Amino acid sequence: MSFNELAHQYIDGEWLTGGGSWDIIDFNPYDGEKLCSVTVATAAEVDLAYRAAERAQREWATAHPYERRAVLERAECLVGERTEAIVELLVDELGGNRFRAECEVRAVRALLREAAAQALAPAARLLPAAVDGKENRLHRLPVGVIGVISTYHFPFLVTMKSVAFALALGNAAVVKPHQEAPVAGGPLVARIFEDAGLPAGLLNVTVTDSAEIGDAFIEHPVPRVISFTGSDRVGRKVAATAAGLFKRTVLELSGSSAVVVLDDADTDRAVRSAVQALFLHQGQVGAAANRVLVDRSLEREFTGRLTAAVAALKTGDPRDPEVHIGPVVNGSQADALTALVDEALARGATAPVRGRTRGNVVGPAVLTGLPEDSPLLGQEVFGPVALVVPFDGEPDAVRILDGGVCGRGGVVHTADVERGVRFARRTGGGTFHISASTARDGPPSADGGPEVPVAERLPGEAAVDAFTTWRWVSIQHGRTAFPF
Repeated sequence: MSFNELAHQYIDGEWLTGGGSWDIIDFNPYDGEKLCSVTVATAAEVDLAYRAAERAQREWATAHPYERRAVLERAECLVGERTEAIVELLVDELGGNRFRAECEVRAVRALLREAAAQALAPAARLLPAAVDGKENRLHRLPVGVIGVISTYHFPFLVTMKSVAFALALGNAAVVKPHQEAPVAGGPLVARIFEDAGLPAGLLNVTVTDSAEIGDAFIEHPVPRVISFTGSDRVGRKVAATAAGLFKRTVLELSGSSAVVVLDDADTDRAVRSAVQALFLHQGQVGAAANRVLVDRSLEREFTGRLTAAVAALKTGDPRDPEVHIGPVVNGSQADALTALVDEALARGATAPVRGRTRGNVVGPAVLTGLPEDSPLLGQEVFGPVALVVPFDGEPDAVRILDGGVCGRGGVVHTADVERGVRFARRTGGGTFHISASTARDGPPSADGGPEVPVAERLPGEAAVDAFTTWRWVSIQHGRTAFPF
């Protein structure tokens, strides 16, 4: 599975060259090596993809659930057999280290197993009727075609999250991967399902950009659901456009988590949790912890241990198994992160540790002493920067959490599990873990709070809600007396 082999559109079971007049160039973010180029798809090719999905979905919707499950099971086996090749592809395209890539592959395999099981989930319900001899049935039916707009962090997993469950439930899908992950977020998924025996047309990939197609991917009449992962800004536009056309949306928007260290916490464990939450994939993870909130009684001890742990992290080539932090997605993001830290220091923050920026590799930083009105505390950083914020008791911690950007919850470290549960329930929203990490535990997880509409809840029952619709069928047994 080379980059050049996958650098195509995938429409109605055919690998095609896009009809656009320009190419998306896929670079290795660490060394700038050109991995491949993909000629963009036009709006006409987006139409072809959606029409192919519409045709194929009619038969797939009536396929036996065991047939759909078998395809997903074969896809999971193929991911397992090709783990090494996929890991290498993810490292090269995304810049994360092998540990991150291996985590993503394991998560995809778990997701496919969950989706395969969901293909056999109950598809009908009986409801009581107020009239003698009447039977009310509710049938779960696929919505039809799903439009999937993916992202560049964990793109293999994010795309698969929508595609696998959509297919399991009898739908078809058309995917538009992110420009920074044009292979992992689309063609890689298509190749897996093609080789697993998925019928042509059920999964299509259009590698393109709004500069070429405008809003055609969302506005096309065929898709009934748009699944989007990305920034709040773009997500609002997607939601508004879809709502105007009465399309359902599944949104996974930007946000962040927090690590909260209460006064009775195990500081060693809390530091290890914080390092993972802050620096996995250079902090380019939706569940990354922008802020570490520490009870003031532990601030000095915790900050010292965190600083030592961060200073020991190795930066550089993500192919090096000893490297913890590789490059961020591109030069613009590297420059923006460097500028954010510079501005924070100019506003009075201190940096017990700050790594150098070399190319797209931004060395990790720990910032303390941030003024409460610091702009950095009110935004998603999406990079290897730790913001340590002290608090005075639990009410103060809840106030800080609810006043910031930690809509995805986080992790609470305490020696008392039930105290941690009570704390989590007092906050404004999101998923909280007690004395663990902010990383997801697997497909059944239900991340996301009020600020993250439906997105992370897709796996399991939530996928059924997102990708199916109810059909009410009423049956009257025996003869009916009509009033006129």
